[in-house]
Amino acid sequence: MQTPAKTKSLIVTGGCGFIGSHFIRHMLAHTKVEKIVNLDLLTYAANAQNLADVRHDPRYTFVHGDICDFDLAIHLMTGADAIVNFAAESHVDRSIHDCAEFVRTNITGVQNLLDAARKTSLKRFVQISTDEVYGSLGPQGSFTEQTPLAPNSPYSASKASADLLIRAYCQTYGLPAIITRGANNYGPCQHPEKLIPLFINNLLAGRKATLYGDGLNVRDWIFVQDHCSAIANVLEKGRPGQIYNIGANCELTNLQIAQRLITLLGNDPSHIEFVDDRPGHDRRYAIDSSKITTELGWRPQYTFDTAFRQTVDWYRQHRDWLDPS
Repeated sequence: MQTPAKTKSLIVTGGCGFIGSHFIRHMLAHTKVEKIVNLDLLTYAANAQNLADVRHDPRYTFVHGDICDFDLAIHLMTGADAIVNFAAESHVDRSIHDCAEFVRTNITGVQNLLDAARKTSLKRFVQISTDEVYGSLGPQGSFTEQTPLAPNSPYSASKASADLLIRAYCQTYGLPAIITRGANNYGPCQHPEKLIPLFINNLLAGRKATLYGDGLNVRDWIFVQDHCSAIANVLEKGRPGQIYNIGANCELTNLQIAQRLITLLGNDPSHIEFVDDRPGHDRRYAIDSSKITTELGWRPQYTFDTAFRQTVDWYRQHRDWLDPS
């Protein structure tokens, strides 16, 4: 896949995070992009080492900064073709404890980028959202792009708010923006507070994998490299003003994830522990990706069993990532 000639200069925000770093690496390896500027504040979930292998690539530039800095956003967007916004606070438990930073980054930060994009006449704005904005599904059905927004956590509410701002800027100002809503990602370099690396870290250390409630909450899982190829596809061919769901048709309960890890790591089933459920815990997510498949021709390339095993092997070989202390 190649980006069109018009997308030669790209800004990626939050590029030192999990998905953002994989996306930058994907763009450098698989497209004709000539310049990528990575704007990242390097908060706790970011890691500059994620992109250590590309830091000397002449097409790549890192800028330490905040998406809430309007002057900086204007400076970076001047002359650029497009922006892909990964920058976000994204941990549900942290948002339940204190949502102020989620509002600042996920809403005010996006509004700031939108205003800068308007002022500089940016050609394309891609917002990386989440399937969590749709809320919780029953035992049947899948989220489509027409599913009403019904966020149930402060985190998902902040992402839904940003999505609505983007819609308004498209409708009111004609801003050429696109929203993607992805399923749960997994893969190397994910922050160890997230479910899969957290469980791996605990099990390797002889601790228990703790599951909220009965552990039967269902998530739709996608390998991070598949997600990045989908976003690149949207950047290249997506229609402004549209939303594209991105999933891999892989529904698993949190308990099934824990059980697979137990098997791969050689732990005993007694290493699974159930704890009180968290507030507003969505029961089931499932993504209908037929729009991006039909309209843009994208399909996931990795099977879950293969990519999941690769992911577990990576964390086993990088114990320092899981527990740098």
